[in-house]
Amino acid sequence: MKVRTATALGALPLPGGERVGVRGFKAHRESVTPQPIPLPMGEGAERACGPSIAIERRLFISLLAAAAAWPRAARAQQPGKMPRIGFLGMASPATFATRMDALRLGLRDFGYIEGTNITIEYRWAQGQCERLPQLAAELFRSNVDLIVTHGTPGSLAAKGATTTIPIVIASIGDPVAVGIVTSVARPGGNVTGQSFFNPELRAKRIELLKEVMPRLTHVATILNADNPATGPEFEAMAATAQSLDLKLQPFRLRAASELVSAFESMEQARVQAVETGDDPLTVGNAGAIVGLAARGRLITIGPEEIAHAGGVIGYGADLVATWRRTAVFVDKILKGANPADLPIERAAKFQFVLNLKAAKALGLEVPTATLLRAGEVIE
Repeated sequence: MKVRTATALGALPLPGGERVGVRGFKAHRESVTPQPIPLPMGEGAERACGPSIAIERRLFISLLAAAAAWPRAARAQQPGKMPRIGFLGMASPATFATRMDALRLGLRDFGYIEGTNITIEYRWAQGQCERLPQLAAELFRSNVDLIVTHGTPGSLAAKGATTTIPIVIASIGDPVAVGIVTSVARPGGNVTGQSFFNPELRAKRIELLKEVMPRLTHVATILNADNPATGPEFEAMAATAQSLDLKLQPFRLRAASELVSAFESMEQARVQAVETGDDPLTVGNAGAIVGLAARGRLITIGPEEIAHAGGVIGYGADLVATWRRTAVFVDKILKGANPADLPIERAAKFQFVLNLKAAKALGLEVPTATLLRAGEVIE
């Protein structure tokens, strides 16, 4: 296999508000670094109340600040104490090996070495989302210093288990849409982390499919029936599909064992391409999905794992870079920061992998403009 790297990113989503080019859907709703919301009380209001009230107000605010600082000080690691991180994973260690290596590398950037000066307690759901609340409760009872998790089901389970232990989300589609936080700028509560605005990202994949196959009319998308994030994601994809005059057919699955029957139904429905999504259900079965799609001569698009497994296009956030950056949040919280004060960050790096070998096997003529925008080409 020959891999070459390109530099032109074209219309890929980039930080700082640049649009991703999704038709029929808002592409970038917030900036990467949201600005803090100004407090309603200013110096003028204080002066209007008179000196004595102003002094009392300042005293009251000082007491509030001291009270708020106490739990942060309590969370800060004491000298000689080894921090304990709880990790709540949706899939299996093998599926997320690359991302976990990136997290450990990020921790090393701050001097944390697993087994030497930091401990990580792992709980893996093995793709069974119904186990997540129980596993999150185990981490809560073990009294870890913070919990790292990912995805909507994992984040909801962690939030449901504790309101006191800080939670860092390594990656999630849209934490506001599913009610995990009320604002990315001020998450509040005990949750912070990183998002990659998955509804817009999955909608962009529909547009890319049309770009590489202009005669495309019928697309399938795989959704995890147990993941509430797929609701807004499908709405975004449907809006883009409608603007491109495409029929978008959802296939809602709960287990990998349903993949074979799903692809049989796709073939019967004369689907031409399939968008796989980013759920552990599909990422952990990328090879099987690509094989089933090849049998039906379907174009595949999903995260980079799909292209590396032999699919046509991999497009999504650079999750290796994202998971490495998770350590930034971990370090700040272990040093006493309040997760409520740490804005949810948007992914800053994206991957566009084009498997030209797979495209040629399907007889696809990839437009030169698309080829030039790919950050990685497999041929």
